Amino acid sequence: MTTAPNAAPAIEFDHASFRLNGRPLLEDLVLSVNQGETVVLLGRSGSGKTTTLKLINRLLSPTAGDVRVNGRRTAEWDPIRLRRSIGYVIQDGGLFPHFTVERNIALVPRIENWPQTRVEARVRELLALVGLNEELASRYPSQLSGGQRQRVGVARALAADPPILLLDEAFGALDPITRSEMQKEFRTLQQRMRKAVIFVTHDLREALLLADRIALMEGGRLVVDLPAVEFSHSQLPLVRAYMEAFSGLPDTN
Repeated sequence: MTTAPNAAPAIEFDHASFRLNGRPLLEDLVLSVNQGETVVLLGRSGSGKTTTLKLINRLLSPTAGDVRVNGRRTAEWDPIRLRRSIGYVIQDGGLFPHFTVERNIALVPRIENWPQTRVEARVRELLALVGLNEELASRYPSQLSGGQRQRVGVARALAADPPILLLDEAFGALDPITRSEMQKEFRTLQQRMRKAVIFVTHDLREALLLADRIALMEGGRLVVDLPAVEFSHSQLPLVRAYMEAFSGLPDTN
């Protein structure tokens, strides 16, 4: 799924750091993501994964270095336009509880003043894309299962067809069977959509299943950045510690 080597990165961290009250949460990050590529940020809680995501959509600004989206520094973007060009998925979908499924999915297209017929067609298209029945469009999030809410969250993130997709522990709250289903469906979707994807997880199995590249973080620093097919063969101590902690790894072919 990786783009040609000479393609401009969709996302680029140029020695980016972020400090909060003098405390380093992210240090000297150098990382890029091409269009059509899925990079998984792997690491324990507090390793800097979510901070990295927030620097992309300008919920945070780097205290040193630069972050660029489609070749422009995030500081140069209008934050609203930047965020509307990025799909964002969190645990349990992050849906508005007082909005129906249809209104949740259609949120950004309606803000962008799409014609009503186009909005309705897009909602139907996305429900089918994520494997949900059109009959669910009139339901509220509280009337859905966890897996259904997560599917709606993915559909909402894709609604305006953003070139970049960020997922923060998106499937972590699901039961094991539903989580496995969502992982496989997402991998199939990405093969069709070819977004620039950053997927945050602490689960090595999930990383190996979904990633083109795995960026392993520890203590706010990038420790390893390797193609997923090479990651499990690395002899670096932290990689070996992860490999030993997870047994029964899935077939990622």
